[in-house]
Amino acid sequence: MLERRKPITLEEAQAKLAALKLPQQVETIPVADANHRVLAEDAVAAYDYPNFRRSGYDGYAIRAADDHDFPKNFHVVGEIQAGATFDHDLGENETARIMTGAFVPDNAAKVIMLEQTRSVPEQPDQVKIMVSQDRDNITPAGSEFKQGALLIAAGTELNPGGLSLLTAFGATEVKVYRQPRVAIITTGTELLNPGDTPQPGKIFNSNGLLIANLVAESGAIVTETVQLVDDYKLLQTNLERLKQTNDLVITDGGVSVGDFDYLATTARNSEQLLFNKLKMRPGSVTTAFVDDNTLIIALSGNPGACYTGFYLFAEPILRRFVGQPSHCQKVTANLARVYPKTNGYDKILRGTYQLNDGRYQVQLNGSDVSGSLGNLQSTTCLFKIPHSHEPLPLNAEVETWLLPFK
Repeated sequence: MLERRKPITLEEAQAKLAALKLPQQVETIPVADANHRVLAEDAVAAYDYPNFRRSGYDGYAIRAADDHDFPKNFHVVGEIQAGATFDHDLGENETARIMTGAFVPDNAAKVIMLEQTRSVPEQPDQVKIMVSQDRDNITPAGSEFKQGALLIAAGTELNPGGLSLLTAFGATEVKVYRQPRVAIITTGTELLNPGDTPQPGKIFNSNGLLIANLVAESGAIVTETVQLVDDYKLLQTNLERLKQTNDLVITDGGVSVGDFDYLATTARNSEQLLFNKLKMRPGSVTTAFVDDNTLIIALSGNPGACYTGFYLFAEPILRRFVGQPSHCQKVTANLARVYPKTNGYDKILRGTYQLNDGRYQVQLNGSDVSGSLGNLQSTTCLFKIPHSHEPLPLNAEVETWLLPFK
Protein backbone atom coordinates (compact mmCIF):
# COMPACT_ATOMS: atom_id res chain seq x y z
CA MET A 1 0.00 0.00 0.00
CA LEU A 2 1.39 3.39 -1.00
CA GLU A 3 2.37 5.49 2.01
CA ARG A 4 0.55 8.79 2.33
CA ARG A 5 2.63 11.64 3.64
CA LYS A 6 1.59 15.05 4.92
CA PRO A 7 3.51 17.71 3.00
CA ILE A 8 4.67 20.91 4.69
CA THR A 9 6.21 24.08 3.29
CA LEU A 10 9.89 24.81 3.05
CA GLU A 11 9.52 27.46 5.73
CA GLU A 12 7.71 25.05 8.08
CA ALA A 13 10.45 22.44 7.60
CA GLN A 14 13.20 24.97 8.27
CA ALA A 15 11.36 26.15 11.39
CA LYS A 16 11.17 22.58 12.73
CA LEU A 17 14.93 22.20 12.30
CA ALA A 18 15.59 25.62 13.81
CA ALA A 19 13.58 24.66 16.90
CA LEU A 20 15.84 21.70 17.65
CA LYS A 21 18.21 22.19 20.56
CA LEU A 22 21.71 21.36 19.38
CA PRO A 23 24.65 20.58 21.67
CA GLN A 24 27.54 23.05 21.58
CA GLN A 25 30.84 21.87 22.99
CA VAL A 26 34.06 23.81 23.55
CA GLU A 27 37.63 22.66 23.05
CA THR A 28 41.06 24.25 23.39
CA ILE A 29 43.26 24.06 20.31
CA PRO A 30 46.52 25.68 19.12
CA VAL A 31 46.06 29.16 17.67
CA ALA A 32 47.92 27.91 14.60
CA ASP A 33 45.06 25.47 13.91
CA ALA A 34 42.21 27.91 14.58
CA ASN A 35 41.66 29.48 11.16
CA HIS A 36 37.89 29.59 10.46
CA ARG A 37 37.10 28.16 13.88
CA VAL A 38 34.56 30.00 16.04
CA LEU A 39 35.78 31.65 19.22
CA ALA A 40 33.99 30.33 22.32
CA GLU A 41 35.00 33.08 24.76
CA ASP A 42 36.04 36.71 24.52
CA ALA A 43 39.70 37.24 23.78
CA VAL A 44 41.03 40.17 25.86
CA ALA A 45 44.33 42.01 25.97
CA ALA A 46 46.68 40.52 28.56
CA TYR A 47 48.60 43.81 28.69
CA ASP A 48 48.79 47.21 27.03
CA TYR A 49 49.55 47.02 23.31
CA PRO A 50 52.06 48.09 22.30
CA ASN A 51 53.62 47.54 25.73
CA PHE A 52 56.39 50.09 25.11
CA ARG A 53 56.75 53.33 23.18
CA ARG A 54 57.71 52.52 19.59
CA SER A 55 59.41 54.53 16.92
CA GLY A 56 57.39 55.09 13.78
CA TYR A 57 60.44 55.62 11.56
CA ASP A 58 64.15 55.10 11.20
CA GLY A 59 65.78 58.19 12.65
CA TYR A 60 67.12 59.83 15.81
CA ALA A 61 65.45 60.19 19.21
CA ILE A 62 65.83 63.57 20.95
CA ARG A 63 64.62 65.27 24.14
CA ALA A 64 62.00 68.04 24.15
CA ALA A 65 64.57 70.36 25.73
CA ASP A 66 66.81 70.02 22.67
CA ASP A 67 64.06 70.47 20.08
CA HIS A 68 65.08 73.97 18.90
CA ASP A 69 67.60 76.08 16.94
CA PHE A 70 68.08 73.73 13.99
CA PRO A 71 70.23 72.81 12.18
CA LYS A 72 72.63 71.65 14.89
CA ASN A 73 74.85 68.75 15.80
CA PHE A 74 73.94 66.02 18.28
CA HIS A 75 76.19 63.53 20.01
CA VAL A 76 75.11 59.96 19.11
CA VAL A 77 75.23 57.91 22.34
CA GLY A 78 73.72 54.66 21.12
CA GLU A 79 71.83 52.70 18.51
CA ILE A 80 68.52 51.02 19.22
CA GLN A 81 67.44 48.30 16.82
CA ALA A 82 64.06 46.59 16.88
CA GLY A 83 63.99 44.18 19.79
CA ALA A 84 66.59 46.06 21.85
CA THR A 85 66.13 48.47 24.79
CA PHE A 86 67.92 51.64 25.96
CA ASP A 87 68.42 51.70 29.72
CA HIS A 88 69.54 55.29 30.40
CA ASP A 89 68.31 58.80 29.72
CA LEU A 90 69.52 61.07 26.95
CA GLY A 91 71.58 64.09 28.02
CA GLU A 92 71.77 67.62 26.65
CA ASN A 93 72.09 67.53 22.82
CA GLU A 94 72.43 63.76 22.91
CA THR A 95 70.58 61.46 20.54
CA ALA A 96 70.18 57.74 19.87
CA ARG A 97 69.98 56.22 16.43
CA ILE A 98 66.69 54.32 16.34
CA MET A 99 65.00 51.88 13.95
CA THR A 100 61.34 51.59 12.98
CA GLY A 101 59.39 49.77 15.67
CA ALA A 102 62.20 50.01 18.20
CA PHE A 103 62.02 51.00 21.88
CA VAL A 104 62.05 54.79 22.43
CA PRO A 105 64.17 56.06 25.39
CA ASP A 106 62.04 57.12 28.34
CA ASN A 107 62.97 60.82 28.21
CA ALA A 108 62.90 61.13 24.41
CA ALA A 109 60.07 63.30 23.14
CA LYS A 110 60.47 62.98 19.38
CA VAL A 111 62.00 60.87 16.65
CA ILE A 112 63.50 62.92 13.82
CA MET A 113 63.22 61.02 10.53
CA LEU A 114 66.50 59.89 8.99
CA GLU A 115 65.76 61.97 5.88
CA GLN A 116 66.03 65.15 7.99
CA THR A 117 69.61 64.43 9.14
CA ARG A 118 73.12 64.60 7.72
CA SER A 119 76.39 62.98 8.72
CA VAL A 120 79.13 65.18 10.23
CA PRO A 121 82.45 64.88 8.34
CA GLU A 122 85.21 63.25 10.40
CA GLN A 123 82.86 63.03 13.40
CA PRO A 124 81.34 59.49 13.30
CA ASP A 125 79.79 59.93 16.76
CA GLN A 126 77.84 63.01 15.69
CA VAL A 127 74.84 63.71 13.46
CA LYS A 128 73.47 67.00 12.17
CA ILE A 129 69.71 67.33 12.50
CA MET A 130 68.58 69.80 9.88
CA VAL A 131 65.02 70.53 10.97
CA SER A 132 62.42 69.43 13.51
CA GLN A 133 59.00 68.00 12.68
CA ASP A 134 55.48 68.70 13.93
CA ARG A 135 54.77 65.05 14.72
CA ASP A 136 56.65 63.17 17.42
CA ASN A 137 56.71 59.95 15.32
CA ILE A 138 56.27 57.87 18.49
CA THR A 139 53.53 55.30 19.01
CA PRO A 140 52.54 55.47 22.72
CA ALA A 141 52.31 52.37 24.88
CA GLY A 142 48.70 51.11 24.98
CA SER A 143 47.70 53.24 22.01
CA GLU A 144 45.90 50.35 20.30
CA PHE A 145 44.71 48.23 23.25
CA LYS A 146 44.67 48.78 26.97
CA GLN A 147 45.06 45.80 29.30
CA GLY A 148 41.70 44.00 29.56
CA ALA A 149 40.32 45.50 26.34
CA LEU A 150 38.27 43.26 24.07
CA LEU A 151 40.33 41.91 21.18
CA ILE A 152 37.83 39.55 19.53
CA ALA A 153 34.31 38.79 20.76
CA ALA A 154 33.10 35.28 21.46
CA GLY A 155 31.13 33.89 18.53
CA THR A 156 33.50 35.35 15.95
CA GLU A 157 34.78 33.11 13.17
CA LEU A 158 38.53 33.53 13.28
CA ASN A 159 40.50 34.42 10.18
CA PRO A 160 44.23 34.96 9.53
CA GLY A 161 43.99 38.55 10.74
CA GLY A 162 42.44 37.44 14.00
CA LEU A 163 45.05 34.75 14.49
CA SER A 164 47.72 37.39 13.97
CA LEU A 165 46.13 39.56 16.66
CA LEU A 166 45.98 36.69 19.17
CA THR A 167 49.58 35.77 18.42
CA ALA A 168 50.67 39.39 18.97
CA PHE A 169 49.69 38.91 22.61
CA GLY A 170 51.62 35.67 22.90
CA ALA A 171 48.56 33.41 22.77
CA THR A 172 49.38 29.85 21.79
CA GLU A 173 45.99 28.26 22.50
CA VAL A 174 42.41 29.38 22.07
CA LYS A 175 38.97 28.12 23.12
CA VAL A 176 36.68 27.42 20.19
CA TYR A 177 33.43 25.59 19.55
CA ARG A 178 34.00 21.99 18.59
CA GLN A 179 33.26 21.27 14.95
CA PRO A 180 30.24 19.00 14.43
CA ARG A 181 31.03 15.45 13.44
CA VAL A 182 29.11 14.24 10.41
CA ALA A 183 28.73 10.77 8.92
CA ILE A 184 27.43 10.30 5.38
CA ILE A 185 25.51 7.29 4.08
CA THR A 186 24.77 6.96 0.39
CA THR A 187 22.38 4.18 -0.56
CA GLY A 188 21.51 2.40 -3.75
CA THR A 189 22.24 -0.96 -5.33
CA GLU A 190 22.74 0.96 -8.57
CA LEU A 191 25.81 2.79 -7.26
CA LEU A 192 29.28 2.04 -8.60
CA ASN A 193 32.54 2.70 -6.79
CA PRO A 194 35.34 4.86 -8.18
CA GLY A 195 37.38 2.82 -10.63
CA ASP A 196 34.55 0.44 -11.52
CA THR A 197 33.71 -0.20 -15.14
CA PRO A 198 30.54 1.59 -16.31
CA GLN A 199 27.61 -0.83 -16.57
CA PRO A 200 24.04 -0.58 -17.88
CA GLY A 201 21.66 0.27 -15.06
CA LYS A 202 24.48 1.46 -12.80
CA ILE A 203 25.73 4.96 -11.96
CA PHE A 204 28.77 6.28 -10.16
CA ASN A 205 28.23 7.64 -6.67
CA SER A 206 28.67 11.36 -7.39
CA ASN A 207 26.57 12.49 -4.44
CA GLY A 208 28.88 11.04 -1.80
CA LEU A 209 31.76 13.27 -2.79
CA LEU A 210 29.39 16.22 -3.26
CA ILE A 211 27.98 15.98 0.26
CA ALA A 212 31.37 15.37 1.88
CA ASN A 213 32.85 18.52 0.39
CA LEU A 214 29.78 20.61 1.18
CA VAL A 215 30.03 19.42 4.79
CA ALA A 216 33.71 20.39 4.94
CA GLU A 217 32.97 23.81 3.41
CA SER A 218 30.37 24.34 6.11
CA GLY A 219 33.00 23.93 8.82
CA ALA A 220 32.20 20.39 9.96
CA ILE A 221 34.24 17.20 10.08
CA VAL A 222 33.35 14.23 7.89
CA THR A 223 34.06 11.21 10.07
CA GLU A 224 33.02 8.52 7.60
CA THR A 225 31.38 8.07 4.22
CA VAL A 226 29.55 4.76 3.76
CA GLN A 227 28.11 3.44 0.50
CA LEU A 228 25.42 0.79 0.91
CA VAL A 229 23.31 -1.40 -1.35
CA ASP A 230 19.57 -1.32 -0.72
CA ASP A 231 19.33 -3.54 2.33
CA TYR A 232 17.20 -2.67 5.35
CA LYS A 233 19.26 -4.54 7.97
CA LEU A 234 22.51 -3.20 6.58
CA LEU A 235 21.14 0.33 6.73
CA GLN A 236 19.96 -0.12 10.34
CA THR A 237 23.30 -1.58 11.44
CA ASN A 238 25.23 1.36 10.03
CA LEU A 239 22.81 3.96 11.33
CA GLU A 240 22.97 2.52 14.82
CA ARG A 241 26.76 2.57 14.74
CA LEU A 242 27.12 6.07 13.32
CA LYS A 243 24.53 7.66 15.61
CA GLN A 244 26.74 6.86 18.60
CA THR A 245 29.71 8.98 17.54
CA ASN A 246 28.31 11.72 15.31
CA ASP A 247 26.34 14.90 15.79
CA LEU A 248 24.58 14.56 12.45
CA VAL A 249 24.08 11.77 9.94
CA ILE A 250 23.32 12.79 6.37
CA THR A 251 21.90 10.14 4.10
CA ASP A 252 21.35 10.20 0.37
CA GLY A 253 18.74 8.21 -1.51
CA GLY A 254 16.10 5.77 -0.33
CA VAL A 255 13.62 8.39 0.88
CA SER A 256 10.87 8.05 -1.70
CA VAL A 257 7.96 5.60 -1.59
CA GLY A 258 9.42 2.69 -3.54
CA ASP A 259 9.81 -0.87 -2.27
CA PHE A 260 13.53 -0.33 -1.58
CA ASP A 261 13.34 3.13 -0.02
CA TYR A 262 14.33 1.90 3.40
CA LEU A 263 15.26 5.28 4.82
CA ALA A 264 11.64 6.31 4.48
CA THR A 265 10.69 3.33 6.66
CA THR A 266 13.42 4.18 9.17
CA ALA A 267 12.20 7.76 9.44
CA ARG A 268 8.63 6.70 9.93
CA ASN A 269 9.68 4.41 12.82
CA SER A 270 12.01 6.98 14.45
CA GLU A 271 11.60 8.64 17.83
CA GLN A 272 10.76 12.01 16.27
CA LEU A 273 9.80 12.44 12.65
CA LEU A 274 10.20 16.10 11.74
CA PHE A 275 9.07 15.91 8.12
CA ASN A 276 9.13 13.53 5.17
CA LYS A 277 7.25 15.45 2.51
CA LEU A 278 7.76 19.04 1.34
CA LYS A 279 5.66 21.33 -0.80
CA MET A 280 8.62 22.04 -3.06
CA ARG A 281 10.46 20.75 -6.09
CA PRO A 282 13.06 19.38 -6.34
CA GLY A 283 13.53 17.35 -3.19
CA SER A 284 9.93 17.00 -2.09
CA VAL A 285 10.84 13.71 -0.34
CA THR A 286 13.65 15.27 1.71
CA THR A 287 13.26 13.90 5.23
CA ALA A 288 14.49 14.78 8.71
CA PHE A 289 14.10 12.83 11.94
CA VAL A 290 15.70 12.38 15.35
CA ASP A 291 16.68 9.01 16.74
CA ASP A 292 18.80 8.31 19.85
CA ASN A 293 19.20 12.09 20.23
CA THR A 294 20.90 12.25 16.84
CA LEU A 295 19.56 14.24 13.91
CA ILE A 296 19.36 12.46 10.57
CA ILE A 297 18.78 14.48 7.41
CA ALA A 298 17.86 12.27 4.47
CA LEU A 299 18.46 13.94 1.12
CA SER A 300 17.12 12.93 -2.25
CA GLY A 301 19.28 10.71 -4.43
CA ASN A 302 18.81 13.02 -7.40
CA PRO A 303 21.94 15.22 -7.62
CA GLY A 304 20.11 18.53 -8.14
CA ALA A 305 17.73 17.82 -5.29
CA CYS A 306 20.57 16.61 -3.07
CA TYR A 307 22.55 19.81 -3.71
CA THR A 308 19.52 22.03 -3.08
CA GLY A 309 18.44 20.16 0.04
CA PHE A 310 21.87 20.40 1.59
CA TYR A 311 21.93 24.19 1.42
CA LEU A 312 18.35 24.62 2.59
CA PHE A 313 18.46 22.17 5.50
CA ALA A 314 21.86 20.68 6.37
CA GLU A 315 24.11 23.74 6.00
CA PRO A 316 22.16 25.93 8.47
CA ILE A 317 22.21 23.10 11.01
CA LEU A 318 25.97 22.64 10.72
CA ARG A 319 26.52 26.36 11.26
CA ARG A 320 24.28 26.33 14.34
CA PHE A 321 26.49 23.72 16.03
CA VAL A 322 29.13 26.44 16.32
CA GLY A 323 26.72 29.28 17.02
CA GLN A 324 26.92 30.79 13.55
CA PRO A 325 24.32 31.82 10.98
CA SER A 326 24.14 30.17 7.59
CA HIS A 327 26.79 31.16 5.08
CA CYS A 328 23.94 31.45 2.55
CA GLN A 329 22.88 35.06 2.21
CA LYS A 330 19.13 35.41 1.75
CA VAL A 331 18.15 38.36 -0.46
CA THR A 332 15.36 39.52 -2.71
CA ALA A 333 16.23 39.40 -6.41
CA ASN A 334 14.50 40.26 -9.65
CA LEU A 335 13.91 37.73 -12.40
CA ALA A 336 16.27 38.57 -15.25
CA ARG A 337 14.62 35.95 -17.44
CA VAL A 338 11.08 34.58 -17.30
CA TYR A 339 10.67 31.04 -15.99
CA PRO A 340 7.78 29.83 -18.15
CA LYS A 341 6.56 26.86 -16.12
CA THR A 342 3.74 26.87 -13.59
CA ASN A 343 3.87 24.73 -10.49
CA GLY A 344 1.59 23.12 -7.97
CA TYR A 345 4.48 23.25 -5.50
CA ASP A 346 7.11 25.93 -4.92
CA LYS A 347 10.04 25.45 -7.26
CA ILE A 348 13.60 25.96 -5.97
CA LEU A 349 15.80 26.63 -8.98
CA ARG A 350 19.55 26.54 -9.34
CA GLY A 351 20.58 29.89 -10.73
CA THR A 352 23.19 32.56 -11.29
CA TYR A 353 22.97 36.16 -10.18
CA GLN A 354 24.40 39.58 -10.87
CA LEU A 355 24.30 42.78 -8.84
CA ASN A 356 23.28 45.74 -10.99
CA ASP A 357 22.68 49.22 -9.55
CA GLY A 358 22.21 47.77 -6.09
CA ARG A 359 19.66 45.14 -7.19
CA TYR A 360 20.22 41.43 -7.56
CA GLN A 361 19.25 39.95 -10.92
CA VAL A 362 18.74 36.18 -11.04
CA GLN A 363 18.04 33.60 -13.71
CA LEU A 364 17.89 29.84 -14.18
CA ASN A 365 21.28 28.24 -14.69
CA GLY A 366 20.86 25.50 -17.28
CA SER A 367 18.52 22.65 -16.43
CA ASP A 368 15.83 22.66 -13.73
CA VAL A 369 15.60 18.84 -13.76
CA SER A 370 16.11 17.25 -10.36
CA GLY A 371 18.44 14.54 -11.68
CA SER A 372 20.69 16.93 -13.62
CA LEU A 373 24.11 17.78 -12.25
CA GLY A 374 25.72 19.63 -15.16
CA ASN A 375 24.97 23.02 -13.60
CA LEU A 376 26.24 22.31 -10.08
CA GLN A 377 29.72 23.67 -10.79
CA SER A 378 28.44 27.01 -12.10
CA THR A 379 25.41 27.57 -9.84
CA THR A 380 25.87 30.58 -7.57
CA CYS A 381 22.43 30.85 -6.00
CA LEU A 382 19.07 29.20 -5.40
CA PHE A 383 15.80 31.06 -5.95
CA LYS A 384 12.16 30.24 -5.35
CA ILE A 385 9.36 30.35 -7.90
CA PRO A 386 6.16 30.22 -5.80
CA HIS A 387 3.44 27.81 -6.80
CA SER A 388 1.18 29.57 -9.28
CA HIS A 389 -1.16 29.07 -12.23
CA GLU A 390 0.62 31.83 -14.17
CA PRO A 391 4.34 32.31 -14.84
CA LEU A 392 5.96 35.15 -12.94
CA PRO A 393 6.58 38.22 -15.11
CA LEU A 394 10.00 39.56 -15.98
CA ASN A 395 11.60 41.46 -13.08
CA ALA A 396 9.29 39.85 -10.53
CA GLU A 397 10.78 39.72 -7.04
CA VAL A 398 11.84 36.25 -5.83
CA GLU A 399 13.41 34.90 -2.65
CA THR A 400 17.03 34.08 -3.36
CA TRP A 401 19.84 32.37 -1.47
CA LEU A 402 23.34 33.46 -2.50
CA LEU A 403 25.54 30.41 -2.04
CA PRO A 404 28.90 30.57 -0.25
CA PHE A 405 32.31 29.84 -1.81
CA LYS A 406 30.97 30.41 -5.32
